[in-house]
This record gives sequence, structure tokens and C-alpha cells, in this order.
Amino acid sequence: MNRPIRRIAIVAMVMFALLLGNITYTIVFRESQLDEMPGNRRVRDEQFGQDRGPILVGNTPVALTTPANDRFRFQREYPSGELYAPITGFYAYDYGTSALEARYNGELAGTDDSLFVRRLLDILTNRPPTGATVQTTINAAAQQAAFEGMGDLKGAVIAQDAKTGAVLALVSTPSYDPNRLASHDIGADGEASQAWLELTNDENQPLRNRAAREIYPPGSTFKLVTAAAALENGHAPDQRWASPDRLQLPGTETYLPNTSPCGGDEVTLEQALKVSCNTAFANVGLALGTEALQAQAERFGFGSPQLNDLNGVISRFPDDPNDAQLAMSSIGQFEVAASPMQMNMVTAAIANDGVVMRPYLVSAIRSENLAPISTTRPQQVGEAMTPGNARVLQGWMQTVVNEGTGRNGRIEGVEVGGKTGSAETTPDAPPYAWYTTYARSGDRTIAVTVFVEEADIEPNDISGGRLAAPIAKRVLEELL
Repeated sequence: MNRPIRRIAIVAMVMFALLLGNITYTIVFRESQLDEMPGNRRVRDEQFGQDRGPILVGNTPVALTTPANDRFRFQREYPSGELYAPITGFYAYDYGTSALEARYNGELAGTDDSLFVRRLLDILTNRPPTGATVQTTINAAAQQAAFEGMGDLKGAVIAQDAKTGAVLALVSTPSYDPNRLASHDIGADGEASQAWLELTNDENQPLRNRAAREIYPPGSTFKLVTAAAALENGHAPDQRWASPDRLQLPGTETYLPNTSPCGGDEVTLEQALKVSCNTAFANVGLALGTEALQAQAERFGFGSPQLNDLNGVISRFPDDPNDAQLAMSSIGQFEVAASPMQMNMVTAAIANDGVVMRPYLVSAIRSENLAPISTTRPQQVGEAMTPGNARVLQGWMQTVVNEGTGRNGRIEGVEVGGKTGSAETTPDAPPYAWYTTYARSGDRTIAVTVFVEEADIEPNDISGGRLAAPIAKRVLEELL
């Protein structure tokens, strides 16, 4: 072979090698990126027809894939429909994914890098990829109790193991049926399109996850944060605070009233918490100042997203309120806004002797043969209070349940502490009702928060003690 031909042969070999290398690199390393391109409809068709992995509650699939007799070959199904929709989310051809279906899309589809070896074997054997299994921390009985307890109420319930952060129940109502969105009838007039239009136009907004992805004024439940700040900043438990029938907000002509007598012109924080005395807590906030209250809120988790498994939102405390705004912030009004998930973290941390645990909803990802790919371990993220101060506040919360506004949350023979709350919204809207509580039995400590955004009763009858506490009690009884 003469020299020019040899050179051409070498160049051709190098080009073929580069081409093969690029193809190999694309298949092995860029497959997920290319699959997720929104304009890649062919890949979307293929993915929608994959044997997607299940989402489990205990050993029961709450999202699974079954064979289908159509061009997609497999159908995504949600056997419990509305019950677990805020957790599983939906998997729809034209409308994408949400909740765990979105957060763990790669694992469920079998395309995530954690499944690299399995994917490589599938490529070599020309075997369709099979998705991994997502194991949740949800307790089925508690979830059912929370869902039935909410009934026709609009709102949310969240329950956690206070010692680990594991989410044991998560309900958002009204809910929706994800089976309709997962339908293979995807034409403009198909079932999936009709379901999407109905859900997005529904004034009750069933697609919103009110437990983890929405924030609301927490009202008097925020007094737990204010009480914690007072203890952490050196104020004695038996210190007495001015508690007039009404308090003129600094620099304004506006008066802050109490909804019921506080028990005297000066009361301890335990008494103020028991009867939810607004003026006493406003005076506490004014004495502490913005920096102390904001720092305490942040130690409980405000200012950071919570529950990454569902892309949880950030709860907030105002940055630079004036004195009148600070007084209102101290009782969970003005611009204080929190998710039920965040307020449950406050209660869980108090019940856990001040230790804040990271909330999580997924305990493990498992391969097709159930071998663990990844496991979630409980993670401490901070200390909101000293153990001694946390135990003082636990005692005050028990007084609320045993003698105060939280009597409807009592459980015979069980240590229960709680805090009720109602929060003003707009003049033409009813108040929100809150109840956040913990219960301890043996070595188990459970925190539950119930939020009622709207109820079909007279506004004057809306309160956390009346509406929310019985629901929380029902969930706690299932878990304990």
C-alpha cells in the first residue's frame, strides 16, 4: 500500500473511531439529557410506554404500571386515586409530572444515573428499561384517617415522626384523581385534556399541594415560635407579661384585641399560651425585637425550603417590620407565612427536645429485584432550642390541651401538647383554622398539624380547637 492510500485509511479509521466513540458517549452518558428535551416527542412516546416503577406505601403500590392494549403498551394507574394524589402526583403525556412522579422521574423510568449498570445491561441485551421502586414513609392507616377527617374541608394534614423527620401522613384537600390525567385518550377532546381543563379551572384548585407547597398566615400557632424565642433569650418561665384587654399598636391608632380574657393584667407565658392571649405575645415580640424573632424562626426552618421530595416551599418571617408590624408578626399575622409542613416542623422540634430533623417522604429507592439503590437516613439539621427550654414549652403545650383552647385534642392516657390558631386573611374571607400538636407514647413521638383553609360553617364558628383538633386527634390515635 502506497503512502497516500495509507494516510487516507488512517484518517478514515480515526473518523470511524471518533464516530463510534461519540455514539457510545451519547448512548451511555447523554441519554437522560436527550430524553428529557421537551421537543423530543418520539422519546416521550417511548417513555410513556415504558414499564415505569411503582410507588409504595408499605407493600402496597399506590402508583403502578400495567400492560395496555394500545400503542403505548403500558398504562400508569393509581389504585387509591384521590387519597395519595398529593404524594404520588400524576404522570401525563401532555402535562408532564408532579410530586414524587416528578421528583423521582429518572428512577421510576429507569433512566437515572444511579441505574447506570442496569441501563448498560439493558442496552447490551436489547431489553426495555424497567423502573426502580420508590418506597415512601407513609402510614396507610394515618393517611386514611387524615383524608376522612378532612372530608369536604379545604386544607391540609401533615404528620411526622418527630425523632426521625419521616412523614407519616400528607393530605391536601380537595384532591383529584390522577388516573384521568394518565389516560391514553390524549386528543384535544380526550379524557386527559378534559380532566386538565376541569382541574385547572376549578375554583377550589385541587392540584395545589396545600400541605407542603403553599404558605398561609399561621396565626396563633406561631406563638410557639415567639414563646421559644423568649425562653432562648433568657426570659424566665415564670416572668409575667402585660396582657391588657387591648393593645394600641405602636405608632398607630389601631388596637389589637384579645378574643377572650387573658386571666389578668399580667400573665405568665404558660397562661398566655393556654388562652392564646394576643396582647401578651405582642408585648413579648416587642421586647425581643425583630432580630431575635427572625433568628428563632430560622432555627425552626423558616427561610429554607422544606420537604425536598415534593419541592416544598420556603416559609417566611418579615425582614424589617416596624413596631406595629412586629407586634402583629409575634402572633403570626402581618407578613408571616408558613406551610403546614413548616409549622409541623416547629412542633416536632419542640417535642424532640429542641432538635430539628430534616423531613423526608421517601425512605428508599430499590431496583427491580428490590435491592436498595439508595436509603434515606434521618438527618439532624439544627437545634432550635436547648433541651431544657424545649421541655418547658412542652409542658405549656400540654396545659393548652388539658386546660385551654386545645381540649378537643386530648387523648386519654397519652401525653399530648398542642396549640390552636386562627388567622385573619382578607375582610371578605373567613379566617383560617390551625391546630398543631404532638403526642408521646412509649418511645414514639408524633407531630401532627391540621390546617383548614375553608369550611362551610359560619365564620364566627371557625377555630382551630373546634375544626382542626379532632382531625389531629384521629390521626394520632391511628399512629399511637
